[in-house]
Amino acid sequence: MLVKRLALLLTATVVVLFAWVLLRLPDPAVFNANVERIFIETDLSSQAEIKLLEVLASSGSLFEESMGLYTQIISALLLLCFALLLVALGLLILNLDLRARNREVEARTLSVNNLRLNRAENIVEINDQRIKLTASNFDTLSVLLEARLDEEYLSGASLEAIVSGKPESQCEEAAGAVRIKRLRDQLGNQLISELLLRHVSGRGYRLDVPADRLGID
Repeated sequence: MLVKRLALLLTATVVVLFAWVLLRLPDPAVFNANVERIFIETDLSSQAEIKLLEVLASSGSLFEESMGLYTQIISALLLLCFALLLVALGLLILNLDLRARNREVEARTLSVNNLRLNRAENIVEINDQRIKLTASNFDTLSVLLEARLDEEYLSGASLEAIVSGKPESQCEEAAGAVRIKRLRDQLGNQLISELLLRHVSGRGYRLDVPADRLGID
């Protein structure tokens, strides 16, 4: 709607400007009429006066031809402006349409409708995409998924303790952070960072996916 209003406003502006220019052009017919009136009202007797009047008349004809040429040039420029305006409007509409489609594709791509783990093959299915994980990354994601089903957050140390089987007191926060980084590197930083994996300061890591969309085979 805004694009249509803008296009109408630009069109009206161009029309008004060119109409103003055309109306401001001098009328050669007025000049010729004045020359004719001088010829009728003045008693010209000398050859020089008659010659001067002929020069004025020829100047009027030349002036009329010049004004006709200017009118044609202005009309051509008007058509060119309209053509450029239509092209610009078409490109603008195309750009808006492409942006809308990109947003739709991005929303479809980044929206996690289903996440399932296949333990037998170490594969994670995100929507319709199947990704083969290393055993370590698969274990990390499995622990995060189970914690999400239990509505729990996991600190880096807790994550490392569960995956490695060591007591949490012997695990460091940085070790769990390294596992998270490796998982992100294999699945894709943007997808995991923005949608799948969320870190809350003071609480820990958690899969940011509804529990009813998660599954383990």
